[in-house]
Amino acid sequence: MPVKLSLATRIFLGYAVVLGTFGLVSLFSVTELHRNRLEIRLVSQGYLQLSQDAAELETFHSTQEKDTERLLQEGSVEARRAFIRLARTYNPPLMSQRLAAAQAKAHEVLASAPDSEVPFIRGLEARFGELQSRYRDYGRAAEAVFAALSTEAPDKEQVATATAALRQVENSIGREIRVLRAALSNRIRERVDGAEERERTTGLFIIGFSVAAIAVGVGATAWSARTLRPMRNLIRGVSRIGRGDYNAQLGVRGDDEVAVLAREFDQMARSLQAREAQLKAQAEALMRAEQLAAVGRISAQIVHEVRNPLSSIGLNVELLQDGLEQARFDSPEDAAEARDLLSAVTQEVDRLADVTEQYLRMARPPRPDLDPRDVTAVLDTVLDFTREELERAGVEVVRDFALDTPHVLADEGQLRQVFLNLLRNSREAMPSGGRLTIVTRPLEDAVEVTVRDTGQGMTEEARQHLFEPFFTTKEGGTGLGLAVSQQILQAHGGSLSCQSIPGQGTAFVLRLPRA
Repeated sequence: MPVKLSLATRIFLGYAVVLGTFGLVSLFSVTELHRNRLEIRLVSQGYLQLSQDAAELETFHSTQEKDTERLLQEGSVEARRAFIRLARTYNPPLMSQRLAAAQAKAHEVLASAPDSEVPFIRGLEARFGELQSRYRDYGRAAEAVFAALSTEAPDKEQVATATAALRQVENSIGREIRVLRAALSNRIRERVDGAEERERTTGLFIIGFSVAAIAVGVGATAWSARTLRPMRNLIRGVSRIGRGDYNAQLGVRGDDEVAVLAREFDQMARSLQAREAQLKAQAEALMRAEQLAAVGRISAQIVHEVRNPLSSIGLNVELLQDGLEQARFDSPEDAAEARDLLSAVTQEVDRLADVTEQYLRMARPPRPDLDPRDVTAVLDTVLDFTREELERAGVEVVRDFALDTPHVLADEGQLRQVFLNLLRNSREAMPSGGRLTIVTRPLEDAVEVTVRDTGQGMTEEARQHLFEPFFTTKEGGTGLGLAVSQQILQAHGGSLSCQSIPGQGTAFVLRLPRA
């Protein structure tokens, strides 16, 4: 399982890579500068000085050759003897001293030279040693010439033989010195050319590494900005949630701390939104309950004031009807008119009694007697009771009951009242006929009953006020049926809701707890 790095660790690693890259560039630059410094030191304090020593040796050897030539051409014996004494005194010690110094310088350069230069410098030491050996031979050859020229009458053949040997040694030493100078000059040129080439290459590498380091830095900065980008979204989302906009969803993906925090905020926003909706629903339910309580108190007072007089009026009308049967009228038309008037009064008294009964049920709803009930059987009873009424209205009834519909906890009488009210509302919503579909569906802890019609439907505004007392869309309606039905279902621990589309019909959805 891959290790999940925290946000701080990833940012730290990003900038550590940047610092490491710049550190490598700096280390490479310092290393190359140190290498160039050693190269310059090798050339300036080593090879150049050795080259100067070789040049001095060449100059000194050339002077010796000229002195020898002058000695051979000198005719004065005394002058030759003076030249010989001078040469014997200064030339061998001076040459030996210069060769020893050059050889010591080569050994000193060897101590600080890179491994690649050790063979060449050892070769220089060997050349200087060889020159010392040659100069010893040169001293012996010079002594033979000096001895031949020191007499009053030098033997020409002896002088010629000694001079030839001396010139052979001088030419050999001159060649060795020239080869030595050429080798040093070539080596200096090679090292300088190599240093220049390395300097160009090093410059290109430093530029390239610097550009790469800058690119890595820019990439790390961009990656850090991208990593921290959800923080801005998180701040904006939290601000929106703080202002009460619980629809704000951050939608940050990933497994880092910001993504986890964003998901927690999204969950919090959804919880707050659900809580707000719940509080709003509870507030609306409380307001409706307060309205129903107020209406109930008023209704109880009205029923108390109207019911008794209304009962007396109904009783007196019945007595008048009984007396009317024994009364005599001038004509049959008068008798029929009197009977019609009393019948109309009786109908109005019955209607008012029914209205007061509805007000009384709303004001003092009876406590439901909850027992396990077969909701499909209750629906069948109510549909059979209203069959003739629905058929006259041209309403086709479709019963879509689930076979495994469980029993519910309900008061059968109150449940019949709710279903009867909903069926009559649906019939009245289809004045020209239509289809009425009743569907039952078992849920996990409840049973859902849907009463759907194909009537005129209603607007969203009307639907929002549908369960308020005295609100009605029917002419002559009291606006109490749905309010009482919802009150009954809430007393059962269930709910009643409405879904409606203008011109397409309305569906009432009931939910009752399972037994």
